[in-house]
Amino acid sequence: MSATEGTADGPIDVIQVLFALHPGFGAQELCGPLEVLSKAHHKINDPKTKAFECTFAAPSQGVTSSSGLTIKADIDFNTAHEDLNEYDVLIVPGGDGVDTVLKDNSEPLELIKAFAKLQITDPSKERTLMSIGTGSLLLAQTGILQGMAATTHPDYYTKMEIICKDAARRGDLEQTDVMEENYVVNNARFELGEKIEENPFVLSKRPDGRRKSIARKGSNAWKESVKRRESNARRASLKLGGLRLITSGGITSGLDASLYLVAAMVSHESAQEVARVMQYTWNKGVTVEGIDV
Repeated sequence: MSATEGTADGPIDVIQVLFALHPGFGAQELCGPLEVLSKAHHKINDPKTKAFECTFAAPSQGVTSSSGLTIKADIDFNTAHEDLNEYDVLIVPGGDGVDTVLKDNSEPLELIKAFAKLQITDPSKERTLMSIGTGSLLLAQTGILQGMAATTHPDYYTKMEIICKDAARRGDLEQTDVMEENYVVNNARFELGEKIEENPFVLSKRPDGRRKSIARKGSNAWKESVKRRESNARRASLKLGGLRLITSGGITSGLDASLYLVAAMVSHESAQEVARVMQYTWNKGVTVEGIDV
């Protein structure tokens, strides 16, 4: 698996993404984020500088979505566990099959727990865990949302709260703040800049007129933060070892969260360009915890 792409200016970092698919996953919850990430480049309009490389993991060679789309898996879950340290991002789509995963206590639940544990034991690497739609119910079931804020598809807010409360009773009783938001980011990184009012990731006024939030939007310091010793120490002091945790709402919210991921790990300009090419208006969510790096 290549970690770099060569250009005339030298190697370009390629961010490794693992999609964890289950039978009955939501096709658009996969295809939307995949389309966003595949169009992102470190240098806008330079195809030699692709930002993300995506791998599909599933319990079998072919996995079928709830709408009948069959995807050929690159690796099975056993291999995914073995190679987990190679990935920077783990994405968990939702879909109708989530109920079966919860009932059977099957993958990708163990993969999610292993990825979160990896960040706690090795905070020197910046990792991101992102769920799309009801994929957040799987994160909730593992208990990693305790003490965090999260969202899910609006039809599942109540179920999300129930699962989070059950997880809290099994764990250390820390509750999860289930938010009615487009997407929610925990453990973000920020370069605030000299003029905070010009920072594209800072939320100064809610578009719906509700009270002003202290939440801040986004990050653009991935390459710098993974190199800084002081950032590693500060990351380790955060919950889950500083694992960036993103949960999104329904299908289009997955597009928005994926654009955030591009902005956070590549550049805001790259995210804007992807949205332009897709003729899509990026609707931002909120961040609830972060560190200035």
